[in-house]
Amino acid sequence: MSHFSAPPQAPRGHRRPARGRRLLLAVASVAALALIAWPVMSHFDIPPFTDKGEPVSFGPGGTDPGADSGTGTRAAGAKALMPTGPAAAFKNAETLDNGTHVAVVDVDGKKSGFKGKVWVWAPKEYSDPKYAKSGFPVMIALPGGPGFPTNYWMSDSGLHLESSIEKWVQEGKSKPFLLAMPVLNPHTDEGGLYWDGSDIPGQPKMGTWLTEDVPDLMKQNFRTLKSRDGWSFMGSSSGGFAGLKAVLKHPDKFKTVIASGPDIVPDSPLWHGDRQAMAANNPEELSKKLIAAKGPDVYLAFQYGTNEKNEKKKVDKYLATYGNKGPVHTHLQVIQGGDHNAKSYLRGMDESSIKWISDHMAGPEA
Repeated sequence: MSHFSAPPQAPRGHRRPARGRRLLLAVASVAALALIAWPVMSHFDIPPFTDKGEPVSFGPGGTDPGADSGTGTRAAGAKALMPTGPAAAFKNAETLDNGTHVAVVDVDGKKSGFKGKVWVWAPKEYSDPKYAKSGFPVMIALPGGPGFPTNYWMSDSGLHLESSIEKWVQEGKSKPFLLAMPVLNPHTDEGGLYWDGSDIPGQPKMGTWLTEDVPDLMKQNFRTLKSRDGWSFMGSSSGGFAGLKAVLKHPDKFKTVIASGPDIVPDSPLWHGDRQAMAANNPEELSKKLIAAKGPDVYLAFQYGTNEKNEKKKVDKYLATYGNKGPVHTHLQVIQGGDHNAKSYLRGMDESSIKWISDHMAGPEA
C-alpha cells in the first residue's frame, strides 16, 4: 500500500512576515499616492484636500470683541482700538505655507450702499501673545484693471503680497500690516468703464466704499490703531490713483500711500464733464488745498518702471509741482526694467517704498 506524502509545509510563523510585508507595502503605496495627489487635489479645491470655504477666525481680539483669551485682550493699550463688532463671517480663500489665511467676506456697505467682496489677511505676528493688547496698522491694497469681481492682490500663489509682507517684516523693512483687499469697481470694465475710486454722481459710491466701509470692516474685526498713523493705501494703475486720491482727500484718516503707475487726475467717462465733482476728486486740486492748509502731513510714495513712458510723464509732472511742498512729502522709486504690472511694483516696494512709508507709520507694541 503506497503512502501519499504531502509536500512539506513552511511553519506558520514564516507566512505572517510575508503577509505583513505585503500589507506594509500596500499602505506605503497608498500613502505615496496620497502625497502625490494632495497638492493636485488641493490646487483644484477638491474636498477633503482643501480647507477653502471653511470659517476663519483671527484669534483672540480678532473677530470676537468680547473674547478674553486669558491674556486680558479686552483691555487695549492707549493706542489700540479693539474690535468693535459685529464679527464678520469670514471664509477661507487660501491657506499660506506659514499657516496664515487669506479670508473673504461679502460686505454690505452701510455708508456707501454698495455690497462687495473684501479679502483680508493678518500676519503671523497678529496672533503672537506679546501683541495681544496692541493695534496693528492696516494697508488697503487696490488692484488695477477691472478690480472686479476679484482683487488680484489676494492671491498669494500669484503675486505673493502676503508672503512679501512677512519677508519684509523679518528684514526690518515693513510694519506687520493687516491687509484689506476690496473690489475696486462695482462691475467689470466692459466698454472702458471705471469709477475712479470715487462717488461719481448717479453711480455706486466707490469712494465711500473704500474710505469708510472697508476701514469699518477692519475696525469691527481686528485690533487696529486709533490714529491715522496706522492707516495706509497701496495700489497699482487705477488702484494707485484711487489710493493717492483717498489719502489726499482724507488726510485726517490716512497717512501714507504707495501709488504705482497711477493716473493723477480723474478721467472716467462716467463723470460726464462734471467739473465740480471731478475737482473734488482730483489729486492736484486736493494737493493745493492741503498745502494751503499747511497739513496734516501725508507721505506719498510713487513708483513707475523705466518701461512706463506715460506714467513717468504724469508722475514727474506731479512731483515737480507738488512734491515735498509743505505737508506733501513724496518719494519716488524708479524700477529698472519695470513694466506697468504688479510684479514690477512689488519689486519696487522691496527696493525702497515699503520701508519709506513704514518709517512714517506706527506699529504694534509688545
